[in-house]
Amino acid sequence: MAGVGVRLNRFFQKRSITAGIAGVVYGSCLTVAPMVLVIGVLLLMEWILGFDTLDYYTRELFSCTILYIFIFSLLCASPFNSVLSKYMQDAIFEERFQDILPCYYLGLWINIFLSCLVGIPFCLWEHFIGGVPVYYVFTGFCGYISLTLVFYSMLYLSICKDYGRISLFFLVGLLIGFLLSLILRFWAGWEISESMLFSLTVSFFLISIFEYSSVRRYFIENSNRFLPVLRYFKKYWHLVAVNFFYTLGLYIHNFVFWTTELRMVVAKSFVCCQPYDMASCLAMFTNISATVIFIARVEMYFHDRYKAYSEAVIGGRLVDIQSTKRKMFREIANQLLDLARIQFMISVVVYLLFVVILPRFGFAGMIMRIYPCLAAGYFILFQVYAEVLFLYYFKDMWGAVFTTVSFFLVTLIGALIATRLPEIWYGIGVVVGSAVGWSVGYMRLRWVEKHIDVQVFCQGRLLARGKGVRPSDQVYQRTAAEPQGK
Repeated sequence: MAGVGVRLNRFFQKRSITAGIAGVVYGSCLTVAPMVLVIGVLLLMEWILGFDTLDYYTRELFSCTILYIFIFSLLCASPFNSVLSKYMQDAIFEERFQDILPCYYLGLWINIFLSCLVGIPFCLWEHFIGGVPVYYVFTGFCGYISLTLVFYSMLYLSICKDYGRISLFFLVGLLIGFLLSLILRFWAGWEISESMLFSLTVSFFLISIFEYSSVRRYFIENSNRFLPVLRYFKKYWHLVAVNFFYTLGLYIHNFVFWTTELRMVVAKSFVCCQPYDMASCLAMFTNISATVIFIARVEMYFHDRYKAYSEAVIGGRLVDIQSTKRKMFREIANQLLDLARIQFMISVVVYLLFVVILPRFGFAGMIMRIYPCLAAGYFILFQVYAEVLFLYYFKDMWGAVFTTVSFFLVTLIGALIATRLPEIWYGIGVVVGSAVGWSVGYMRLRWVEKHIDVQVFCQGRLLARGKGVRPSDQVYQRTAAEPQGK
């Protein structure tokens, strides 16, 4: 995200209110715009097409279909993308651009295979057990696969610093989908939910095509070397674990509440907990600005400290190395503190607006009783993600694994306990799990600070590693002195 940081720095260096607002808007457009566009177009479709006039079953079937498309496409894409991202970055650094397309194609097939492995059995159950028509099930499945491809291709464009193009693709694709929904509903006479689902599927498919074309525009040569990509999964399995447990931890508390008496089952297939799921969505939006803040501050300030330390290690004096190291870790502490302070002020304002405004639009009762605790949990959760990224800077993979696994396990246990508590404490599992994950991540950063000299200066090897018979450990043999001649 360094490209975003450089552009944001141009705004904030002017030190004016107008430039600051422009920087925040620019950062928001590049980071959270795709998600905001999807939600905005979906709400606009519902309003114009008259979604609220449908019967309860049809509305819930459509809502659960969209919910499952987003959740499970993200879960299926998350385990492998971090390793593929690492391989692509190394290939770009080594200028092996011909090896990037094999990485892209291999990851594409892995993502499609895993998505089908999860999606096909569910779709068969949805049709034969739930009684949902084939065309509806197939359209939802196509939307699920298309969105998986969208999330996957976004990875490559993000590494190429093409964030603006990603937002443009979402804007064009969703605009076409919105116009298509109007045509299908008012001209072709389709049902409301069918026209909406088909139009969103077409939008996701078009976005994936746009992203694929852009990737092919960047990388033309193809070496067809797939084996080195597979080796990266063995070498950097920590990245698979970190990304998977963090993403699963985002939703595990929802899954727990899907097993309680509050759950709702649609078509004998979809399971959800409407009050808790909606409160989780509101809590995420309350703290989503932390992503923009992290990009704006860390990429502008910490990157320079990290670069200064790296240059001191390469050719500086001992005093320079020690000085830049202290400044670098002091900057990490400052950025974590600033991120929490700024996000806290934003979250308080958004929280108050939600509490005052949302009840007028029907968001009241149990949703607003669950929301405060979840908002506090997501506030800490985004700080955990910042710590994981800092651990990536220092190649502390085990520290990142410990952080995300502890967050996942404690969140799971906390959510199980929370199901027996009053409604206001339903989100306590996220709060405790995020707090434990944050504590583990912070302690690990302190451990890295104490042992960074060993990591930097004692990781090299004098001899290249290889396979074969191990040579003898004996390097010298002393023999008895021969008797002197007569």
